[in-house]
Amino acid sequence: MLALTLLYVALIGAFFVVYAWSLYNLPILATGVRNLRKARQMSKKKHVAKDQLPTFSIVVPVKNEGKVVGRLLEALAKLDYPAGKQEVIIVEDGSTDRTLEICSKFAEARQGSAVKILQKPSSDGKPSALNYGIRQATGDIVAVFDADSVPAADALLNVSGYFDDPSVAAVQGKTLSINSDENMLTKLIAYEDVVWCEAYLRGKDVLNLFVHLRGSCQFIKRSVLEELAGFDERILSEDMELSARLTEKGYRIRYASDACSWQETPASLKGLVKQRTRWFRGTMEVAFKYGRLMAKPSMRSFDAEATLFGPFMLLFSLLTYFAAFFSFFIPFPLGFWWQMALQFTALSSMLTLFLCGLALVYASKPRKVTNVFWLPFIYFYWSLQTLIALLALLLIVLRRPRKWVKTEKTGSVRTLGFGKDTELESC
Repeated sequence: MLALTLLYVALIGAFFVVYAWSLYNLPILATGVRNLRKARQMSKKKHVAKDQLPTFSIVVPVKNEGKVVGRLLEALAKLDYPAGKQEVIIVEDGSTDRTLEICSKFAEARQGSAVKILQKPSSDGKPSALNYGIRQATGDIVAVFDADSVPAADALLNVSGYFDDPSVAAVQGKTLSINSDENMLTKLIAYEDVVWCEAYLRGKDVLNLFVHLRGSCQFIKRSVLEELAGFDERILSEDMELSARLTEKGYRIRYASDACSWQETPASLKGLVKQRTRWFRGTMEVAFKYGRLMAKPSMRSFDAEATLFGPFMLLFSLLTYFAAFFSFFIPFPLGFWWQMALQFTALSSMLTLFLCGLALVYASKPRKVTNVFWLPFIYFYWSLQTLIALLALLLIVLRRPRKWVKTEKTGSVRTLGFGKDTELESC
């Protein structure tokens, strides 16, 4: 009887932890949706004179990316930014396919332009490749794009103005799926990215909270990177770790919805599990490492901790799913607190989905109310990720070696209206 009571109390606690975390994030989502709606009615900002623009070093780590790197290089060649104020640094990390050949042809075709191809003597993951390239960078701002990225022509031009504020050390651009129509999984991931960027990160930016970097279409002041000695090469989620470190040092990270880049999303469950397991494990380890952020409490540091503990909240959610399932078979005492926990959790989930639905409607061009019909599938997709978070935790508990696993790309382009002002693919 005592064991059942303790289990009951633990499950009630799990329900209320999920409820509290959801309740905390609801105002952030609501702020993001409200700002997104207003942004659709505002005109685009004016750009500064070209002679006052900062210089950019575009660092691209590549390894066996022959299927996708060509379209990235083509997009970089079309950037609407003064040629004398940008350089491209390609870090070739031990490819065994045509990646180096494709990159070399790009450099030859752009003779007179600042294109550097660096070959690392050893291959040991993306963070190491980034640091290798940053050491050769000369620009004011380091731009990072993955090999499967296709940045919009005005990405650098639009993001440059955010650095006028001296407190801003980094900017995260908006990432969009280039293969969202490939299958149902890619569609769900594409919609998840839209909600994450256009509601969650936008809301954090408006409220001056913790905006984190996402690994690609990210821009960081070179002077700050040199001060912090670059990316931590021991972390699987190097972008999240750098974001926490920037926050600890008092720097601000902005979200730029008008600096866009398309990228490939996993088209198979196996690819998704590999990618998210690395993300979740890396974020969990960063959460343990930067618990010290609360030593100097502020709303931004508190929000950083809340964000870093996101994967752990997925684990609490998994507990509530199990509890709801087994309550049909095990005689739990369905008392007042149990009923309140169920009702509060259900209410917060409904409100979260409602705000996500609004984000999907306002983010589409033209607006598509029918996007809300994807919300039940998105909910089940989020539920799947609770199992991936459990796998990540098990890898930590079992002390399995950290291994930076690259997400394989196919070069698929299956997005409705890609390159046109339609659907979700326009800035």
